[in-house]
Amino acid sequence: MALDNNGKPGISEKGHPAGLYVLFVTEFWERFSYYGMRAIFILFMAKMLLLEKSASTSIYGTYTGLVYLTPLIGGYVADRYWGNRKSIFVGGALMALGQFLMFISATLAHSTDKTAAITAMWAGLTFLIFGNGFFKPNISTMVGQLYNENDTRKDAAYTIFYMGINAGAFLAPFVCGYLGEKVDFKWGFLSAGVGMLLSLVIFYFTKNKYVVAPDGRQLGIGPNKATDTTVSTDGKQSSGGGFSQQQLVILIGGIVAMFSLLHFAAGVDIWGSLIYGMTLVGPIVIITDKSLTKIEKDRLLVIILIMIFVIFFWMCFEQAGASLTFFADEQTDRHIGSWVMPASFFQSFNAGFIIILAPIIGAVWTALAKKGINFAAPFKQSLGLAFLASGFLFIAFGSKMIPAGGASIWFLTGCYFLHTVGELCLSPIGLSMVNKLTPGRFTSLMMGIWFLAIATGNKLAGFMSSLYPDPKEATHPHLFSLEIVDLHTYFMIFVGFSGAAAVILFLLSRKLVKLMHGIS
Repeated sequence: MALDNNGKPGISEKGHPAGLYVLFVTEFWERFSYYGMRAIFILFMAKMLLLEKSASTSIYGTYTGLVYLTPLIGGYVADRYWGNRKSIFVGGALMALGQFLMFISATLAHSTDKTAAITAMWAGLTFLIFGNGFFKPNISTMVGQLYNENDTRKDAAYTIFYMGINAGAFLAPFVCGYLGEKVDFKWGFLSAGVGMLLSLVIFYFTKNKYVVAPDGRQLGIGPNKATDTTVSTDGKQSSGGGFSQQQLVILIGGIVAMFSLLHFAAGVDIWGSLIYGMTLVGPIVIITDKSLTKIEKDRLLVIILIMIFVIFFWMCFEQAGASLTFFADEQTDRHIGSWVMPASFFQSFNAGFIIILAPIIGAVWTALAKKGINFAAPFKQSLGLAFLASGFLFIAFGSKMIPAGGASIWFLTGCYFLHTVGELCLSPIGLSMVNKLTPGRFTSLMMGIWFLAIATGNKLAGFMSSLYPDPKEATHPHLFSLEIVDLHTYFMIFVGFSGAAAVILFLLSRKLVKLMHGIS
């Protein structure tokens, strides 16, 4: 019999429940929708809406940042009122509507006056942002609920689920990217909308039969606050899940204060101030809940501290949808024989590598565990940051001397390969860690707070992409006192950020493990 991390008998059954594969396919088509749209979004703004690069990257960063900010709202509503199922279905419907509005935007973009197209685009982005907020944290939470508390299959389940995410992300650029770049952008957005509808249909007709707990109870019907109780510090039993008056004061007052400081004093744009402000305030709100025990607070503190490093990871990693797409489109020789590969196809590389490497890396962790070598989550995540740094170092080398025909396709390929290894060491481990360290009554809400770090990273990614040096421009962007005169300098900045974060997290790993109190 296996033992869990607390020395108690753990459950280690063979295979996985059928509900995991229902969630796998549901997430597959939702991610097909998201990554299909993302693969052509920056190119659509530049080539059809005729927006400048600085404006396009700013909108891109705001969109991808807000996409990961709204899960805090969706997680709270699910925990307190709706439950996971209703939140997932409402979120999916909103996202489908958003994709169809993007189709309308691309249709109107053929007009000389782009005003109507831009208006439709903003409407579509709004529905996509709020829809993702209800969908994203709740489907991730339900994966963990398929298993008993001490089931040793949870990490493997999240790796399988992560493969579903990336299988959809792998297919999307080939379909949506090809239709968008080679036929018309509107067909790319339409295919993304159809993918979202497929996700909804599959979930709706299979959830009752397969998405169930180990005891046969249907999952996600009621609010999560009703499924978990604890004893608060004053000795009273509490179901949690809602904000106390003190927490509401911290939440509202903190967001207003941080927004004002960032926007009016520091000059950050409105959406950036909102995203950064909520990322700073959200963790404080949840960790001040009076129902939390000392051990629960320690474990939540680990999640909050690692969120800092996750921000740096996604700030660098999410260059894939912006600056690295510009690099693929403008600076890379994409000829394969007589065929010129669309720039959006590079968006499939990361997902393809994940499908190949996820089982291998999962097998490596399992083999090491059998030998008594079980790396804790913080250490694995520091490795992820190190691989991220090495990927940027590789492409920095390739961008130092670019031939007239463009840089070799192998530099972007190698960069995405190393970034993928880093992602597999950080992202699925993080999802599993949040699920294991968070009290059940806060699972969706804490998953939403975890996504705040990704929101901030994505928003910062848009800002960093705006520093991408254009070889046609006479003037160069600056970061602090550094003038970014070429692509080599630009990519080396990311080497510095991710490399420093990797070293610091590695040094903190032992202390963080102690605060996890036996859960690794």
